[in-house]
Amino acid sequence: MPGGGPSPLLRGLILGFSIAAPVGPIGILCIRQTLERGWRTGLLTGLGAATADMLYGAVAAFGITFISQVLLAGQIWLRLAGGLFLLYLGIRTFLRQPLPFSSKVQVRGGRAAFLTTFFLTLTNPLTIIAFAAIIASLGASQPGAGFLSPLLLVLGVFLGSSAWWLVLSSSVNLFKNRVGPNSMRWINRISGLMITAFGIAALISVAG
Repeated sequence: MPGGGPSPLLRGLILGFSIAAPVGPIGILCIRQTLERGWRTGLLTGLGAATADMLYGAVAAFGITFISQVLLAGQIWLRLAGGLFLLYLGIRTFLRQPLPFSSKVQVRGGRAAFLTTFFLTLTNPLTIIAFAAIIASLGASQPGAGFLSPLLLVLGVFLGSSAWWLVLSSSVNLFKNRVGPNSMRWINRISGLMITAFGIAALISVAG
């Protein structure tokens, strides 16, 4: 790693935060889960995506070409699965009735939310291309980079991505008490339509 620049950990933090920040289906799910189930569930929704980002970052940073080749070879099927799952989530969200808030529902929903976004992020193997290109430009995936540099970079990716989801879920949580059942019903409908649109777009990209 060239001297004089930001540390690998700081570069990973910036990379993870910038990759997580754009609004997409994961962001919509994080917002909706925070409003319906609370801050903890909203954060876990984002952490599922952050964990998948970390795995993809590790594959790119450590140059695990076999795994990346397998993922890219099966990208059509993965994207198809992701698109269909988004359609399912969108329709289910659109039809969902507001739930009464309770700690038991929050815990159960947090586990499901984590696994859902983890799966959705993994079904987009093109993410690894972005990670590989950026990490290669940072020098972390080069043979002489050693083990510590890519390890710190991957850790930074997870922490940076997690920081964004912490900021988003905490910000949305400030307005949770102002959202009544009727408002939540409309939020579910709008979120469902948006998630369904992302699913349709994913399936069109597969067909193209």
